[in-house]
Amino acid sequence: MPRFILLEHVGAPDDPAGIHVDLLLEADGGLCRTWRLAALPRPGAGPVDARPLAPHRVAWLDHEAGDVSGGRGFARRIAAGVYEPAVAGVTDEREAISVTLRGDRFTGRLHLVRAGDRWCCRIVPPDLRG
Repeated sequence: MPRFILLEHVGAPDDPAGIHVDLLLEADGGLCRTWRLAALPRPGAGPVDARPLAPHRVAWLDHEAGDVSGGRGFARRIAAGVYEPAVAGVTDEREAISVTLRGDRFTGRLHLVRAGDRWCCRIVPPDLRG
């Protein structure tokens, strides 16, 4: 099963807030689809802003904590585990992505939805529909 990780990233020079969360979903070809989240999504809470980033190396899925190369801050693992794509209803992945997370801190359905040039991310706990 493909893996996911959520990393707290502080001190990135291109981040005006100074802190964000990176969401990485393992994909084919040894890379991870990656989004910068404005905050940590909380199961059952409202959506958070998300911005797609360039694919990251799969080695990040094993990251615990450490400096990011090139003076781009510090990243530490918040949560990790495996995921499976949602099977109910095929969607265009350029517009929406839904996966079921099974991890050490998060279990439930993760939704990434595009609205115009913006994306948002939310996690629906397993006991709720979404």
